[in-house]
Amino acid sequence: MLGGENPLKAWRKHRGLSPRDLADKTGLSASTICEIESGRKEGSISAMKAITKALGLELDEVV
Repeated sequence: MLGGENPLKAWRKHRGLSPRDLADKTGLSASTICEIESGRKEGSISAMKAITKALGLELDEVV
């Protein structure tokens, strides 16, 4: 994250998950995960809650 990496991507990698793994845990598509991580898409509150829950984080830790 210090290098400007998206916090969600950094935490996903830290947890050893691929975008597909995280998608399976959240019910979102892997492409949606990648779009949110890259900033091409703004994640909805429900998507962000699902992602942070799957990563074992609180929403305020990544937004």
